[in-house]
Amino acid sequence: MRELQSGDLRGALVGVDNALGKLPDSRSDWYWRLTALKAEILIWKGLNKESLALLQQDIPPSLQSSDTAIWRRLTRASALTNLSEFPAATQNLSEADTLARASHPELLGYVALRKGTLADFQGDVSGASNQYRASLEAARDEKDTYLEACALGSLGLLETEQEHYDAAVDWNREALRVAESAGARSLAARIRLNTGWNYFELGDYDLALDLFQQADAAAGTAGVLKDQAICRTNIGAVNYYLRNYTRAETNSIESLQLARNLDDKRLITESLNTLSSTAIARGQLDAAENYNREALELSRSIHDHVGELSSRLIAGRIEAGRKQFHRAEELLGQIILDRAASAATRWEAEARLASVYSQEEQPAKAEGEYKRAVGTIQAARQSIEEDELRLTFLSSAIDFYDDYIDFLMRKGKTEEALRVADRTRSQILMESLTSANKAAALLSPGAAPRQLAKELHASLLVYWVGQNHSYLWVVTPAGLSTFLLPPKSQIDPVVKKYRQAILDGHDVLAGDHSGGEQLYAMLVAPARDLIPGNSRVILLPAESLSGVNFETLIAPDPGPHFWIEDVTLSTASSLAMLSNANRRAFRQERSLLLVGNPEPANPDFPRLLQAPAEMQRISGHFPQAKREVLEGSKATPAAYLASNSDRFAYLHFVTHGIASNTQPLESAVILSREGDSYKLYARDIVKHPLTAELVTISACNGAGTRVYAGEGLVGLSWAFLRAGARHVIASLWEVSDSSSTPQLMDELYQGLDRGEDPATALRKAKLSMLKSNAHTVFAKPFYWAPFQLYAGS
Repeated sequence: MRELQSGDLRGALVGVDNALGKLPDSRSDWYWRLTALKAEILIWKGLNKESLALLQQDIPPSLQSSDTAIWRRLTRASALTNLSEFPAATQNLSEADTLARASHPELLGYVALRKGTLADFQGDVSGASNQYRASLEAARDEKDTYLEACALGSLGLLETEQEHYDAAVDWNREALRVAESAGARSLAARIRLNTGWNYFELGDYDLALDLFQQADAAAGTAGVLKDQAICRTNIGAVNYYLRNYTRAETNSIESLQLARNLDDKRLITESLNTLSSTAIARGQLDAAENYNREALELSRSIHDHVGELSSRLIAGRIEAGRKQFHRAEELLGQIILDRAASAATRWEAEARLASVYSQEEQPAKAEGEYKRAVGTIQAARQSIEEDELRLTFLSSAIDFYDDYIDFLMRKGKTEEALRVADRTRSQILMESLTSANKAAALLSPGAAPRQLAKELHASLLVYWVGQNHSYLWVVTPAGLSTFLLPPKSQIDPVVKKYRQAILDGHDVLAGDHSGGEQLYAMLVAPARDLIPGNSRVILLPAESLSGVNFETLIAPDPGPHFWIEDVTLSTASSLAMLSNANRRAFRQERSLLLVGNPEPANPDFPRLLQAPAEMQRISGHFPQAKREVLEGSKATPAAYLASNSDRFAYLHFVTHGIASNTQPLESAVILSREGDSYKLYARDIVKHPLTAELVTISACNGAGTRVYAGEGLVGLSWAFLRAGARHVIASLWEVSDSSSTPQLMDELYQGLDRGEDPATALRKAKLSMLKSNAHTVFAKPFYWAPFQLYAGS
């Protein structure tokens, strides 16, 4: 029926019931076909017992060898599998297989699919994989796109269950494409639901939430109550991890009611687990215990060991909250030793056991457990192959690093805390280094940061923004100092307010209380005595601090002024990366690849009026024999990728750019159209190694818009650093196409011509622009402050 294929299960069920009502008696072949279809719909809606009840009556002898007989057995097997009645499910599948081989071989792919599901439910991963692949092969032979999407999605789910989340995403992407091409809306919604769980496990909570909400809306429209219950359960879990506790509780109460109506014990326990965790976060330990007691009993009743592990973990948290440390140790220790525990469950248990030891004043045991948790986290992360998926991974574990750093700081181990903080940063960027360079960069004896500050003639400001405490480590040639800063909840709102004031074009120096003075007082003033005037500062920001240009912070003395007037500032991602960049030999030659002023690809990216002037000015700073210019129709993605860009010491882009918040490696430089292509994607940039001293991305939002735990802002600048550039100049917001940008860039290259390093040249160009336009609109940070220098590899 059309409604079933399109995903309107409510419509399909009404249609089936109407059709059954018009049949005179049960002797009709159509009666049995429609009954089997109705039973299938009931399973999709999570009504397994009702489905079995409908199929109790035996079909007439005339239909015993028909496709209807096969579908009835397949439907029975699905319901029985869902109800964990495995022997009966096996018998029905065996009978279906025999019938299909004898008279309906086109259904063997469906038999294999359901055999795979049964094997999966029984924990036979290899058997499930073999059956799903057999189903996929049969689907393609029969050109059955619906079955193909089912098999692909099942393989994705199997990878999810083995914690191979990147592989699962790949299977699900293809499954979703095929399902949508087949018009199978309910199936597409379920695949989105499964994909959302992959992203949830990878720590990409925003994307997971979006996918869950899409799937929830589709399931509601189609009347698929079970999928709706799963979506609400997952939405509650995501909101818990996002610390939206009120929403998490509301979502979980909704999902709990749906799960109870369906009598789905696994979903009931998952909803109860989120309610327990939310209650713990609010300090409501008695409520948490009540929720958890029911969840534990249910998990045991259905022999759900994974669910039981979750309940034991929550029980350990409750006991720790009540300071029943011995009992907490026992519960958490059992989880750590349990081979069935997932990596995420294990590292959480290890980190929480470390916290228990810390509260008991057993620092050696606590540090050992923290180190073990870090090892578990890193091993899990290394199993993920795709950069885009690894970017979000640390989001799910960053809280445990936060606890570890708090512990080390309390114990006075400030240098060790700095090393732990630094090792959470730029992990993917570090992978671009050779093995020897990576090893050298990671070796961090106590004197190494101070030696680095001495070699760079700079003060290094390393920030950590945490839930309970934030920290600033100031590394100078003379030593290491630490400062306690306000927590994330106090820093983030001020950062957001000040950034928005700059983007709105406010004159923030005029004393409009936009937050510039407050941020300086919070983040810089504690270390002011350690930073000499007119000195070099290298900033290593964290979390939301990556999105603000510290040059715009307002220092109070002798009168309010931008901090750029006091220091030469650049930004680095980690001490390890900075150390490696410092060891790299400087390229002396003056060679340029200049790309820009493209033909408009579409109305969204009009011609930049100042681009020709900027292109001409930049070209003039390099001899003709040492420059290659890709301009106008020649400025295409293919031309850049074929340019052997590693030959050049300087790369400069003058064009639009886009920054993707949900998929940062889809950020792109906008160039001229060639066929269907006009975007130079970040994911392609990273595949072409560079040895450039400086890459400048002018007139576009090049720094990115999304901050990732451990990696900072990820966008075009990150991609060029990943490709091997020593420095990148990129904008923190969309740059105005005005005469100010060509002027700024011209003065930057004049400084480079004089032999100045990029940080000094960029600062002087900004100060020149700031002072020459002191009484015009161009003195506002919106015009001179978007460009920031990032130190690379």
